[in-house]
Amino acid sequence: MSVVGARPQFIKCAALTRELRTEYNEVIVHTGQHYDFDLSGVFFDQLDIPKPKYNLGVGSGTHGYQIGQMLMAIEEVLSKEKPDLTLVYGDTNSALAGALAASKLHILLGHIEAGVRTGDRSIPEEINRTLTDHCSDLLFCPTKSSVNYLNKENISSGVYLTGDVMVDILLRQRGVAEKSSILQSLRLTSKQYLLVTVHRAGNTDDPERLKNLVDALCQIERTIVFSIHPRTEEALRKYQLYDKISENKEIKIIKPLGYLDFLKLMNHAEKVVTDSGGMQKEAYILKVPCITLLETSAWPETVEDGWNVAVGVDIEKIVNMVRNFEPTGEQKEDFGKGEACKNVKRIIDSMLK
Repeated sequence: MSVVGARPQFIKCAALTRELRTEYNEVIVHTGQHYDFDLSGVFFDQLDIPKPKYNLGVGSGTHGYQIGQMLMAIEEVLSKEKPDLTLVYGDTNSALAGALAASKLHILLGHIEAGVRTGDRSIPEEINRTLTDHCSDLLFCPTKSSVNYLNKENISSGVYLTGDVMVDILLRQRGVAEKSSILQSLRLTSKQYLLVTVHRAGNTDDPERLKNLVDALCQIERTIVFSIHPRTEEALRKYQLYDKISENKEIKIIKPLGYLDFLKLMNHAEKVVTDSGGMQKEAYILKVPCITLLETSAWPETVEDGWNVAVGVDIEKIVNMVRNFEPTGEQKEDFGKGEACKNVKRIIDSMLK
């Protein structure tokens, strides 16, 4: 059983489900954490993800409410389906709820993207991924640093370095994405715009941090494509910041895109400015410089190799890095060569057979 609920999980599931279904019966459970078509349905359509057998329809809410509702519903599904293995992905509330439900029922639990840490426990995702790892029997680590983080927490049993499944799907879909007409639709020229996303609760729910981000974007004086998450738009309107950003002629506000359109948009951007962990990795793999709107990155490899810089919400740093940051280091194959899904399946085979 695969438990998913948010955009990055759909992408990771799309990478792995094809490999798993060559031999196993997989049941997909969609928690409904992301329920908007632009953040959910379009990914199932474009990436040929099988339709979920269950959609729990949990929707929005506080962290406690979401996890509680998911936990009750996932437990009921697990008790009915009795899978040999439950897989959870990444660091969302859906991942933690799935992990807690499976471990409480003594069902073998695997965590895709295990061992990722920033060291900042004020970030909800940091709590989610840490607890999920400590519940898991099989920990599929994307990088050597994630293995090391687990060892520091005295987790060594069931730890496997597999590479990152997001590399697999990106390499598989990159050529397909180039057929997208998104640049023409938005009247953009390759490498002549910045791609911006903001969605982390720490940035959207704090009016001072959000105001800093808006002020920085308005000072950059570059063409900006701002792919706006529903929670971000709601926060901008709540704190009376939406008009300022929408009236700036340099900033194009767009709704979230499907995977293929977004992949092309990212591939042709001059730089990416984001607080998304997935985008930091994708930008690195695509060789697009990344400016991270957090104080630390969950992917130290991207920073150490000189392709990512974490600036938080400091206006001066954001503007300076957008104007002057240029990668200096050589990229390494820190996230693998696109064989992560095969590695994961091989490990699952050895456990279940």
